[in-house]
This record gives sequence, C-alpha cells and structure tokens, in this order.
Amino acid sequence: MIALTEETIITAIRKTLTATAVVGAVLAGSAACGTVEQLTAGQKLDAAFEKLGQEKTLSFELDLDTDERSLKALDALSDPEPGEEIPDEAAELLSGAKISFTMQSKKPIDESGEEDYVGMAMKVSVEDGDIVEYRVIGDDVYVRTDTAVLGEAMGMPVPSAKDLPPEAGSLKKVLEGEWVKFDAQEMEEATSGLDEEPSPEPTLDAKTQKKLLAAVRSTIAREVDFKTSEGEDGSEHVTATAPFRTLMTELLGEIRPLAKSLPPGMELPTEKDLKDAPNARVTADFTLNDGELTEVYVDLAKLAENAKVKKLGLRLSLGEGQAVKAPADATDLDIEELLGGFGAAMMGEEGFGEEEF
Repeated sequence: MIALTEETIITAIRKTLTATAVVGAVLAGSAACGTVEQLTAGQKLDAAFEKLGQEKTLSFELDLDTDERSLKALDALSDPEPGEEIPDEAAELLSGAKISFTMQSKKPIDESGEEDYVGMAMKVSVEDGDIVEYRVIGDDVYVRTDTAVLGEAMGMPVPSAKDLPPEAGSLKKVLEGEWVKFDAQEMEEATSGLDEEPSPEPTLDAKTQKKLLAAVRSTIAREVDFKTSEGEDGSEHVTATAPFRTLMTELLGEIRPLAKSLPPGMELPTEKDLKDAPNARVTADFTLNDGELTEVYVDLAKLAENAKVKKLGLRLSLGEGQAVKAPADATDLDIEELLGGFGAAMMGEEGFGEEEF
C-alpha cells in the first residue's frame, strides 16, 4: 500500500512539476553557494545559509502552492496519452499536500556525510490528515500510514485489516494505522532479488561536488539579479530573479564538462531539450527574520506559458529543529512475513491482478 501511494505521487510529480523542482533548486540553492558577495543581498543570504549549515538538526516543510485546476492545466500541456492524464484525486491530493522533513546529525549539517546522520523523518500530509510518516534512527525504520485518508485521497478502495487472510500477518498492523518497525538492512536483503538489474545509488565524490558548486557559482553571479526589501512584519525579503532558459542553458554549459564524473542515471538535458523552454523571468523570495532564513517561495506560474495555470509555486518553510525520536509503541515486523502477507492480500483481492500489484 505504501509503495502504491509513493508510485502514484511520484508519477504525478514527474509529469507536472519537473520545471518547478529544477528552478526551485537552482534559485534557492544559489545563495548557499556563496555567490554575488559584492552585493549586500547576496551577503545576507550567505550569512543566513551559513547559520543553517552550523545547525545539527534542521526541520522544514515543503508546500506546493497551487490548485487542482492549475495542476490539470499544467498536465495537459505535456500532451499525455489517453488514460494517462493526472487523476482528479491525485491533482486534489497534490494541491493540498505538505511534506515535512527533519534531519539530525552528530556534526553541523554542512560538515556531515551520510555516516554522520543519526535520525531522519518525513511526513506527507493533506487537508484530511497525515497520509504516511516514517522515521529513520540508525538502522531502524519506523512507518505508519492512515489508509482511510489514503483511500479517500487517491479514490481507491483500501481493504481493512479484518478483511485480510491470516497469512497477511504484520500487514494488518500497517492497515490499522499503527507504528511498525523494521531493520533497513534486513529489508534490503529481503528485497534484493526483486529487481533484475538494481541501479547503483547516485553519489558524488567531494572533488566533483566542489566543481559543481563552482559552476553554479559562476553562472549565478552572471545571470541572477538580487534585491532586498522590508516586509510588513519586520522581516526582510531578498529576491533572486533570472530568465529560466538563459539560466539553465548557461548552467548546463558549465556543468556539461563534468558529465563523465556524474553518477549513473544523472543525464543532463541537451541543448535541443532546452531550445523550446520558456525564458520567463522567475523569482525566488527569501524571507529573513533577525538574519535567519525562515521561508523560500518560488513563483513558477509564468513558466507554464498558459493562462489556465494561474497558481503554481513552491514554498519552503523552516522551523526550529526537532530531535527525531523512536515511537514507543512500534510493532516489530517480520520482513518475510510482511512481504508474503502483502502479496497474499493483494493477489486475493477480487479484480486485483499481477500487473496492478
């Protein structure tokens, strides 16, 4: 059930939000690269990101600021095949969805490697409640999901725990919305044979990371305009504005010589891919309170170049870092039992065939 939800959401996001993610990452990340230090605005952003980098725990929330009509209109621009259009339920889900993250490290975040993180958490919420939440503490993974909210949001029936066959075992706990716990290493070993050709996880070595940051730094310095203004609540706003196609073309031109050093699967768009990309000027708005970064908002409606896409933005809100704690009442899962029970439950559903599973 969790995998099904994730696949549906990821598919919808890939079809409708590719440009959003790219622009948000480039503009929001520009300040973190220490660029444009000759400008007061750039210096203030540098200082704010340096403060964040010194924290050992960060908590933030990602909110897609849009509506169902705009998402449907944006999806139509991709000319989907008949039957492949974004479902109404998925559009409604995404328009009201929020994703909360927390990361906790033994070292300051900007000095941390993968081995330094001692806790991570993520929660996906919609207007009707939390859909799924997971926490990772060491090698232990904790998960819970509200299948009632999930079924309503996705417009599909969800079996109740009492309807499952005895062999479903631990899966009943999942459907009852309880916290469950499993060992990440055991899960990886148990599922290693499911993929015929597992893809290596993308990683970047330190040398390549520095070169990428240098490429972004030089491009941002040339193409991005920074300005400051005062907010009504006493906050300060720093805006970063750039023409999308020009920025991406220049940035990829700097990165392309590093293509051979990038991990498998990280393919760069070609110049032909960018030829028809919109060149509207996109702005990222950074909110600072007492020198600390509290919010980043990127308005992307202009990129759609369609009057029907009236509302499309990304909002990243930062809050006080919260320690990641293990749920006290989590049930230990038997991985083999869970996988077997999940298959038995799904294959036992009437009209639920192997392809859907």
